[in-house]
Amino acid sequence: MTTFALVHGGAHGGWCWEMLQPELSARGHKSIAPDLPIEDEAAGAEDWARVVVNAINDAVGPDDDDVVVVAHSMGGLAAPMVGLQRPVKRIVLLGALVPMPGMSYLDYLATQEDALAPSSDASEDLAAGELPDDAGMEITLEMAKHLFYNDLDDDVAQRAWERLRPQAMTTFVEQCPFDQWPDVPLTYILMTEDNAVGQDWSRRVARERLGADLIELEGSHSPFYSRPAELADVLVNL
Repeated sequence: MTTFALVHGGAHGGWCWEMLQPELSARGHKSIAPDLPIEDEAAGAEDWARVVVNAINDAVGPDDDDVVVVAHSMGGLAAPMVGLQRPVKRIVLLGALVPMPGMSYLDYLATQEDALAPSSDASEDLAAGELPDDAGMEITLEMAKHLFYNDLDDDVAQRAWERLRPQAMTTFVEQCPFDQWPDVPLTYILMTEDNAVGQDWSRRVARERLGADLIELEGSHSPFYSRPAELADVLVNL
């Protein structure tokens, strides 16, 4: 039985995995979905990772290595730190941001014009290496539907949007807290209708920088809502 450590992305919480977790359980696997301290301006990627590591250790102990880390979106900035702090079998980057050792993510974005999908003025600011004026502020329902939930039923999108949380930008502006990636197998899962993360960038980084296995799924930035059974099948078949 594998334990899947589900690491949510920006503005979300452990609740966003609520439709995936039963699917993993039905396939005979365990999952945990901690809430990251995303509101805390003092908490960087290493702090996020420590929350995940503590949750894994509480669930299965510090020595169990049958653990797969699944990091969504901004959660990708913390995923390598989890693999550096404890044994894990694989890291799965799900439509995730990919940190660059030696750089802040904001500086890295300024070198990668296609890293974020060109869907908002905020994307243009970040690609220019600047935080938008409204960074971390409330996300409207219209924005959430476009960026995160463009293939969800309205009621599901509404329920998710109502639970979105304030997002500090510390993980974007701090220098990457590690020098090299852990020696752990990597898989990148790209969504072909993602309005948040650039698809060409995801393919390039997965293949050329990470040497990761690349899997492409149809759908939006949030497959844990739009196709949880399909996502569960992909994860357990890894």
